[in-house]
Amino acid sequence: MELVCMESAPKVQRAYPDHTLLSDHRVLQNLLLTEDRYIPRISYFKCVQKEIEPNMRKMVSFWMLEDWEIVVLGKLKWDLSVTTPNDFIEHILGKLLFAADNLELIKKHSQTFIAMCATDFNFAMYPPSMIATGSIAAAIHGLGIRCNDLTDESLTELLAKITCTELDCLKACQEQIEAALTESLKQSQQQTVSKTVHEPDLTSTPTDVRDVNL
Repeated sequence: MELVCMESAPKVQRAYPDHTLLSDHRVLQNLLLTEDRYIPRISYFKCVQKEIEPNMRKMVSFWMLEDWEIVVLGKLKWDLSVTTPNDFIEHILGKLLFAADNLELIKKHSQTFIAMCATDFNFAMYPPSMIATGSIAAAIHGLGIRCNDLTDESLTELLAKITCTELDCLKACQEQIEAALTESLKQSQQQTVSKTVHEPDLTSTPTDVRDVNL
């Protein structure tokens, strides 16, 4: 009965993280070995789906998130047990010395970055472990949280070592994630401004007919 979920009623019923699995280095190594089997080849969209243009891929990824995604994946015979960036989050964070509150905050931001990467084809060629590591690095950098006395450079080196990632590749991935976030926020602000401009501003309506400019 030790596997019974013990969270209180208002919360989502989920099992606690298995510390045995998270502390076993073999689990992380198996994830790193498994992810190589599922990375899409560069030539996929050139040889298999030629009708999918680069500007259409983000739209396609959104469609895949709809209710019929299971049917489509079944028809395509895609493996749903593929290793994803989220599989690495707990393993990586478990090797970093942060307070529990900070770890939870970093985890939430990292998952947001991972979700953003999932809809951007520019990240399709990155292995899941690199996207996870880059998202964690971007989250820590954006939140300004310090890990003991480690500098940003030392922390990035530690993250690269944990997932056996090349340091330069990890830095490039992190920078691309931060750039994608900046662009996403910019587009969101532009949409907000555009919506505000098209809405009638009642407060600026002249109250005196003489103030109306014909």
